[in-house]
Amino acid sequence: MNRKNQPKSIFAEILLPIIVVLGFLFVWQISIMVGIIPHNKMATPIEVFSTFLVKLHDTAPDGATLQENILQSLKISLSGLFMGIFIGTPLGLLMGWYKKVDMVVKPIFELFRPIPPIAWIPLTILWIGVGDFAKICIIFVSAFIPCVLNSQAGIRQTSPVLINMAKTFGATDFETFLRIGVPSSIPMIFAGVRIALGNAWSTLVAAELLAANAGLGYMITMGRQYQRIDIIVLGMVTIGLLGFVITWGFEKLEKHVMKWKVD
Repeated sequence: MNRKNQPKSIFAEILLPIIVVLGFLFVWQISIMVGIIPHNKMATPIEVFSTFLVKLHDTAPDGATLQENILQSLKISLSGLFMGIFIGTPLGLLMGWYKKVDMVVKPIFELFRPIPPIAWIPLTILWIGVGDFAKICIIFVSAFIPCVLNSQAGIRQTSPVLINMAKTFGATDFETFLRIGVPSSIPMIFAGVRIALGNAWSTLVAAELLAANAGLGYMITMGRQYQRIDIIVLGMVTIGLLGFVITWGFEKLEKHVMKWKVD
């Protein structure tokens, strides 16, 4: 890297986001202090941070500490997310490569695709109950669909030149699928994973309404019942931060996996 550009890069990647976040928190705090935003409608950043410190060891009002709620939500959301990835991605690849698989699966998939994940909650309660697996299934549905769509679109973009070259060297159709089609679709697969991650977190609160006794969504719900705005905002901020960290991790993994292509 050119050393002349390094200070500018550090400012753009590190300092600028910090300045923007601090500026947002400052405006948020001042808006409530001067009455632009009613104090009974929104907690200040200082109050939210104070609640964060208290919630690390206090179980009120939802019966669990913040760490316990985070672990419960991570267990449910990541379980549903990985189920969606490991089932949806291979299915999408097979649908994109083999026309017969697409002909069989597509009518059913297109029938269920427009249905919002939260619409499955009543049936999930009737079929499975109200345990953790029911919540995992709701999140699975939200993650499954983008994984199928993106992996299917990705493998269909495989270069015909590469496919013909593989056949010329005697590769079978399945070998071409594994060695040419799947690697070519990796960028789209990761794009689908990022969408699935966003869907999983956005569905988390609805999934934890299924008679949960812990989790960030449950904490937000109890905050609403007890009119604890600070608890509600803390839960929302925690979900946002965790989503950011997990997305950042997936981006790092994607760069590592795609290093061969960049080079």
